[in-house]
Amino acid sequence: MSANHSSAPDRVGFLLVPGFSMMALTAATEPLRSANRISGRALYEWSLLSADGRSVRSGSDFELICQPALERTRALDLVFVVASLDLEGYRDRGVFSWLRKLAARGVPLGALSNGTLLLARAGLLHGYRCTIHWERLLALIEEQPDCVVERVLYCIDRDRMTAAGGVAALDLMLALISRKHGQRLTADIADNFLYGRFRSGSETQRMDVRWRYGVSDERMAKAVLLMEANITNPLPTGALATLVGTSERQLERSFNKVFGKGPAKFYMELRLKEAHKLLMQSTRSITEIALTCGFSSSSHLGHNYRSRFGITPGRTRAANSAKPAPSQ
Repeated sequence: MSANHSSAPDRVGFLLVPGFSMMALTAATEPLRSANRISGRALYEWSLLSADGRSVRSGSDFELICQPALERTRALDLVFVVASLDLEGYRDRGVFSWLRKLAARGVPLGALSNGTLLLARAGLLHGYRCTIHWERLLALIEEQPDCVVERVLYCIDRDRMTAAGGVAALDLMLALISRKHGQRLTADIADNFLYGRFRSGSETQRMDVRWRYGVSDERMAKAVLLMEANITNPLPTGALATLVGTSERQLERSFNKVFGKGPAKFYMELRLKEAHKLLMQSTRSITEIALTCGFSSSSHLGHNYRSRFGITPGRTRAANSAKPAPSQ
């Protein structure tokens, strides 16, 4: 795309939700600062916003001074919602109404990290491709079935743009800067941050399984990927071995050598971790979570869950529900 030499800077607002991801915010704002510095022109202006104009604390306990978002309806060209954890109780009607007014005026809207969930709750992602951090993917799909959720780093679909969190926000901002001001400036910005490779929005979020688990054997890596892709309907160890091109006995030996446990136990722990995540982040019943994670019943889940975590699924959910809702 050819560079745009318009003299007016793009005004970008970042709506911060309590507990927001500082990494996502920094990854999104630093490229704007660098674009201005490297180009020698004010290409972007940005502001930090909160629902009531009060300061907001990040998940890492940094407190940032903000401007009142609900008073800013005409001075923004692009708005991002920045959020992270503890969003179960967040239903700020004023914020949602404000976002809908911006959308009605044609202001492009985006979300970083789990801010995607809040855009969706405001009714602004129906029929749009979007993404969210992999830990929240299933919860978003469950809560907002009209969204087209993808397991990618970032999505740009018409006037909606979402990034999965962390440094994916940097990838999204580089893509937006490239569209507006050209590839050369974008390359200089990436080089400034020692960021050696542009990542496209279609790349998957999670690190290669060989790096995540320290696995060098490709058959083992493929077995783990198959486990992660088949949580609801677990594959027998023999079927896994056949699919990766080895014997069941050899697969057992390989897993015990690398992980100190057989493939069946490793698989069980993956499913229990998924159940734990859903208990913390979704409103599904414990029976639904059990079935989603490949258990025949809530009692089947409960027995294995208690053995792994030392607490029942019900108590896990109750303890999480007792947390105070984020300030709005």
